[in-house]
Amino acid sequence: MPPLQYLMLDLVVILAAAHLCGTAAKRLGQPRVIGEIAAGLLLGPTALGHLAGDAVFPAESIPALKILAAVGLTLFMFIVGMELDHRVMRGRARVVTGLALGSTLLPLALGCALALRIAPGYADGATLPFVLFVGVAVSATAFPVLARILADRGMQRTLIGGIALSAAAVIDIIAYTLLSLAVALNSAAGNEAWRLLLVPVYVAVLFTLVRPLLRRTITAAEPLPWLFVGLFASALAAEWLQIHYIFGAFAFGVAMPRDEAFLHRLRQRLEPAVILLLPVFFAVTGLTVDLTDLRLGEFGLLGVILAISVLGKVVGGYGSARLFGIPHRDSATLGALVNTRGLTELVILSVGLEQGLIDVELYAMLVVMALVTTAMTGPLLSAFNPTGKSPNRPPTPGPRREAARTAVAEHRVEHVPAPRQAAPAPEPSGPE
Repeated sequence: MPPLQYLMLDLVVILAAAHLCGTAAKRLGQPRVIGEIAAGLLLGPTALGHLAGDAVFPAESIPALKILAAVGLTLFMFIVGMELDHRVMRGRARVVTGLALGSTLLPLALGCALALRIAPGYADGATLPFVLFVGVAVSATAFPVLARILADRGMQRTLIGGIALSAAAVIDIIAYTLLSLAVALNSAAGNEAWRLLLVPVYVAVLFTLVRPLLRRTITAAEPLPWLFVGLFASALAAEWLQIHYIFGAFAFGVAMPRDEAFLHRLRQRLEPAVILLLPVFFAVTGLTVDLTDLRLGEFGLLGVILAISVLGKVVGGYGSARLFGIPHRDSATLGALVNTRGLTELVILSVGLEQGLIDVELYAMLVVMALVTTAMTGPLLSAFNPTGKSPNRPPTPGPRREAARTAVAEHRVEHVPAPRQAAPAPEPSGPE
């Protein structure tokens, strides 16, 4: 069969599997993205085996699929960047910052400690970037998936939902910053490491020169072509600087002017492309994962990864919320919410594998961790906070009286404006 026909066949299989598995996930009370990620794994050697998988996805069709996946990932990261808004922290910066740091630092430390222990067997390159990468991988939170979960449960306009979503946005920024540092450290040994010195220049140009141009561009009659030019130019610049193209797409989205109406229209126009291309990214991910190759001892390591990922996030989130006087049940709810990983985790893992920071076996285990922790969010919410509401009760008095009093004052408002809810995440695949 000619390569073009194979590509068309692969798209038919990928899109059909993503839709069927996504629908099944929704019926089970899970985010659609869980089903779509699972579809990618089912299309890989874990379920189909190498012979059947090679018959459907031959080697000559993989490069084209990877290119389509890269375009979809670029559009997705652009959407994530433009959805982040510093105004989500308005009026609750201390609580949000404390929750973000608490639910990041604990799993980051646990992940780095584990990485130091397993580095001799799983680090493909230098130890330091490997250790930092594993720490980032277990400490990430999926801002887009969390937004969808909160919307599905009607929690997007509650105070707890607003705090969780704001903290997830901060965690995303921390995760992508640390990931870019890990990639930079890994690239520093190359002959063109000098390019990394130009990263601050790139950021300065983007926010001081490009952003004013974007304000003019969005008022044009047809701004989309020029936005695409800027988006892919930014991704190209980041790739040339050796910090990976996803950071260029993400930064370009952050640099977009905060015009709510325009961003909502722009997202609606980008959704069809994201719906088409993100399942291709999941499929490319699944083609790389073969859980049948894991040795018996590696399932023990998978259990350790799951334990430190879940405990680090839930305990870190719960403890930091309690420090700010948030009641016990709401603190547990926040801990469960920041444990969501989803697509953000897959993006991080794909960068790590592509850059040679981790090997295929550890990559497979971390993909499973991303699936399990995201699937846990719904059941944990039902256990910790079955009503999804935020009760108006004062926190327990303690030595941090002033911080607690501030949290109480914020906590008395049951409903708050949700950040950027005018443009909800797309139902079929979008940035969940």
